[in-house]
Amino acid sequence: MQIRRSNERGYADHGWLRSYHTFSFANYMDPNHMGFRALRVINEDRVDPGYGFGAHPHRDMEIISYVLEGEMEHQDNMGNGEVMRPGDVQRMSAGTGVLHSEFNHSKESGLHFLQIWIQPAKRGITPSYEQKTFPTAERQGQWRLVASQEGRDGSVSVNQDVNLYAGLLGPGDQAPTPPARYGWLHVVKGAVDVNGETLSTGDAAAFQPGEAFSVTGVEAAEVLLFDLA
Repeated sequence: MQIRRSNERGYADHGWLRSYHTFSFANYMDPNHMGFRALRVINEDRVDPGYGFGAHPHRDMEIISYVLEGEMEHQDNMGNGEVMRPGDVQRMSAGTGVLHSEFNHSKESGLHFLQIWIQPAKRGITPSYEQKTFPTAERQGQWRLVASQEGRDGSVSVNQDVNLYAGLLGPGDQAPTPPARYGWLHVVKGAVDVNGETLSTGDAAAFQPGEAFSVTGVEAAEVLLFDLA
């Protein structure tokens, strides 16, 4: 098990945007942390009220957004316009090229969300968009599949051989861990025990194929688990 501590991440303060980078991104460059398998970016972003990312392009990347607090307004040149809230998972396949914007929908409250980039299995596909809600009850004390290659079990579909699970664990909760080939565990908030090590908000751990691990809640926690080919 390799642990990536929260305070080891890159950090950028743009005034209206404060962002932690698990992997190299923009002006943060660390050759030892360029990604993990097809997982390329996990950015933890906090956006001030009324601010956001103006229209900008992407191509050949699977982009997943996961809101922790507040409301995120999304618009793109495919005609999609949505507001995301906690429990929502959004997937955008940039493919041959897409233009989109992301703003804090509120003028009073901050926005806190994760932006996740996954390298695609196929390049040059037709751009597409999908958003689904996963209620707390479906994640409490268990792992809920929220993204997968074929969109299994009501998850959003992603153009890569990856399974993304979300779990909410209370103190002492230990849900059976889904099988993972290459596993990346990211603690969204709270604290969990992983094989005897305490991981807190922003911490992560990487696992190799066949490596056994268990996750137990230490305090109320929200956790993401990536199963990667």
